[in-house]
Amino acid sequence: MIVIINPNSTVAMTKAMLATAQAACPDMTIEAWTSHDGPPVIQGPEDGEACVPPLLELVQKASVQGARAIIIGCSDDTGLDAARAVATCPVIGIGQAAYHLAALAGSRFSVVTTLDVSTPILVENIEAYGLGGSLGKVRAAGVPVLALENEPDASASKVFDEIGRAQREDDIQSVVLGCAGMSHIPARAGPEVTVRLIDGVKAAVQIGALL
Repeated sequence: MIVIINPNSTVAMTKAMLATAQAACPDMTIEAWTSHDGPPVIQGPEDGEACVPPLLELVQKASVQGARAIIIGCSDDTGLDAARAVATCPVIGIGQAAYHLAALAGSRFSVVTTLDVSTPILVENIEAYGLGGSLGKVRAAGVPVLALENEPDASASKVFDEIGRAQREDDIQSVVLGCAGMSHIPARAGPEVTVRLIDGVKAAVQIGALL
């Protein structure tokens, strides 16, 4: 069993991640849990700090229930080190999974995330994972996290606009989608998208299935 833990309290996002994961690994038993005591979204360091205590409680619960892998469903990889310290199985961050896959798939990648407040921690994480030399740019599409769910057409348009700029300007082979709420974006891509789109939820669950 793989357990995906959504560190925020938005149930719709949890359901979307589960659908993505089940489509990627249909033969795997996958559960997705919502951290109901977490903030509604994680946008910036304050939200990240607030979500960690209830997240760790769910990590411990998943460990006790015998999870073969736990996935932290936030591209900030929120609480990842702390979760690994308490878990009895591998813990995978969707950001880290996506960045490593992008680095394997080509020499350079960029990231398209939601708001500017999210970019510093993504850059910091990528550098900490030793992948700074492969990074083109972390770009913000100017889309609040909840808009990805509540305004899917308008938000997707902004995300694709930023993907287009990354294609033209960053000399890259892949774009990592830097928010768990963007799991629906690859299915909307048209022929104008000429780079790989890498979704962290799909990447993480495929890695988890190998462990």
